Amino acid sequence: MDLTGGPQSGRFGAPQSDALDGCDRVVALVSAAYVDRSRYTTEEWAASQVHTPGAKGDRLVPVRVEDVPVADIPALLRPLVSCDLFGVDAAEARRVLLAAVKGPTRPGGEPVFPGRGTPGGLRGLGGSGPRLPGSLPRVWNVPARNPGFTGRDGLLVQVRKRLLAGDRAMVQALHGMGGVGKTQLAMEYAHRFAGAYELAWWINSEQAALIGDQFAALGADLGCVRADAGIEAVRAAVLADLRQKGRWLLVFDNAETPGDLRGWLPGGGGHVLITSRERRWTAIAAPVEVDVLARDESAAILQNQVPGLSPADADRLADALGDLPLAVAQAAGFMVETGMAAAEYLDLLRTRAGQLLAENVPDFYPRSLAAATQLIADRLTADDPAAAELASLCAFLAPEPIPEDLFTSAAAELPGELAARAADPLAWRQTLAHLTRQSLARIDQRGLQLHRLTQAILRDRLTPEQAAATRRRTETILAASYPRDRPNPTTWPRWARLMPHLIAADLTTTDNVDLRWMACNACGYLLTRGDTSAAYDLASDLRQQWRRSLGDDREEVLGIANYLGWALYEMGRYPEARNLEQDTLDRKRRVLGEDHPNTLVSASNLALYLRHLGEVQAALDLERDTLDRKRRVRGEDDPETLRSAGNLALYLHDLGEVQAARDLEQDTLDRKRRVLGEDHPETLRSASNLAAILHALGEVQAAHDLDRDTLDRRHRILGADHPDTLTSANNLAAVLHALGPVQAARDLNRDTLDRRRRVLGADHPDTLTSASNLANDLRALGETGAGF
Repeated sequence: MDLTGGPQSGRFGAPQSDALDGCDRVVALVSAAYVDRSRYTTEEWAASQVHTPGAKGDRLVPVRVEDVPVADIPALLRPLVSCDLFGVDAAEARRVLLAAVKGPTRPGGEPVFPGRGTPGGLRGLGGSGPRLPGSLPRVWNVPARNPGFTGRDGLLVQVRKRLLAGDRAMVQALHGMGGVGKTQLAMEYAHRFAGAYELAWWINSEQAALIGDQFAALGADLGCVRADAGIEAVRAAVLADLRQKGRWLLVFDNAETPGDLRGWLPGGGGHVLITSRERRWTAIAAPVEVDVLARDESAAILQNQVPGLSPADADRLADALGDLPLAVAQAAGFMVETGMAAAEYLDLLRTRAGQLLAENVPDFYPRSLAAATQLIADRLTADDPAAAELASLCAFLAPEPIPEDLFTSAAAELPGELAARAADPLAWRQTLAHLTRQSLARIDQRGLQLHRLTQAILRDRLTPEQAAATRRRTETILAASYPRDRPNPTTWPRWARLMPHLIAADLTTTDNVDLRWMACNACGYLLTRGDTSAAYDLASDLRQQWRRSLGDDREEVLGIANYLGWALYEMGRYPEARNLEQDTLDRKRRVLGEDHPNTLVSASNLALYLRHLGEVQAALDLERDTLDRKRRVRGEDDPETLRSAGNLALYLHDLGEVQAARDLEQDTLDRKRRVLGEDHPETLRSASNLAAILHALGEVQAAHDLDRDTLDRRHRILGADHPDTLTSANNLAAVLHALGPVQAARDLNRDTLDRRRRVLGADHPDTLTSASNLANDLRALGETGAGF
């Protein structure tokens, strides 16, 4: 008799076919997994029916080992299902199975059934024969299965495959932060794959001194240890017994260090799982990092446990909880017990996370998330106060990766011992190792990272005075780190890494002037990158809050107003931009003076907004005066001076002084290339403007060549959807139309229109310009009926 069942790792092939040719009966153990259409089991039972040379009666004998609904069983198998092996004791299962098979061959002796044999010893089980599906090993002390366990299938499969790979992978260390579900994962693994083992033993390893007693209990159950044996005798006897066997599983839960377990690993053919906050396991195990749940998994847990919770609220809660399994379980339990709505829970989580996460410890967790985090933080404070101070600083930043040089480049701003370590590369690395060792934080090439709830709990454990001092120090560190050359694309990756931490700071109430200026320049970074919407939202919020707390004439308030006006201009809201900039310029002239650099920035901006409202002469007069002042105050080659020169060339072009515009823009472009470089966005702006002037002068081929080069550079540096790139595409299409290849102009205009609609909106002036240009192309091609 041949027993076949369970999912296969590959397609049905020659070895399986040969095996079927030589058997009289094929027993298919029908479970939910076996009849899953995504698996390959269909070919097994189909082949079992086809291969019937000389067979008597039905060769295929399907038996149910789970309560699989008949409707879920393939129609071809339903008439053949003859018996059920679940819900009965061992003797009855044996009788029912043999009656169903009725094969010509019978066992020579009575098979050993799990649960029978000599009590107290695995060796009395008579080897590792088959067990009743769903039964547990005779030697077993694994905690009860968590009925609410959800997801993690990919990680469970990964662990199983690696354990089966043999060698060092037969010892797996599941490590990660507290509350991420390491213990739950090990527990689920033990239950899910219980059928693969004849022994599974759980060892609570948080206190290394108690491991020996738990091995003594295992030895007693195995029958290899006397009751009066000492720990060394227990160790020797149990490890020797296990090395002689296969199909065993040991779980060392919540282990502290590799040194605590090194003497308790048997080797041999069994499997070992270790769960730990500690990351350093490579010497004795294959590390497996356990991360937070996938968003759909955490949202599903919340919806399943909290009656009436909407998908949107479940998603918001999961996001606020950072998809951390323990936090998700605590939140669900608290909301069910108190009847609290999602909005109220989210409000409490923002303001009193430490207290909230101390409530409702789930049955399958030893302590709350707050208690577990406090325990590790207290231990870190005792062992390494400087590392604990670093953790507190990180708690006031964003949960995104924190660049390490945020601290090392501002070592003078750090407290005492931490400052000394930040100035010493080796001591700094040791400090990071202490912080990350117990998974309070994690570190990789992107930087240092703490979970958002870990941060909240660390903040809550500080007194109000300590929290205020730590926040002020974090703000000082941030303000000392930002790159000053905002328009330069080489600084943009740095800005991108700092932005989450800047947004996490309390920008609306901070009294750190440097941090407020960093926030202003962050708006400029967003605008230069083309993220106008985000810049508008940030600048609008900051201006509103700062006006209330600082007044309208404070220099930082006038600075943020400048960026808000720029955002309005980029959005095509020219009248609003002009009105705001006029007010800002008047205030700057009164507060800062006519020749202050910030006053001149506003004057140049106002001139640009006037031009777009058709007031070109006013724009030219204002820009000419501004350029003269900038040359006197800042010099001929200062980037701001060159910006005004380029703008003045535009206004000359608009008023018909095209040759003067060309001479000024050519000089400006030459200077920008020398001062800023060929690929700087300001250089490319002058190149684009000069191409437009050349086109107006009839030098169409020269305009085409410069436009093509500028478009290629902008596409590479700024991206295909950046507003400046789309301006170059629009200009190149106009030149193509003038040169004759109208088909190419039409294709480029159509693409530009589609992108502008998506990026700028259907009603933006630049979008309407593209629509008009495309209409001209279609008219020239005779496609008057074509819609777009």
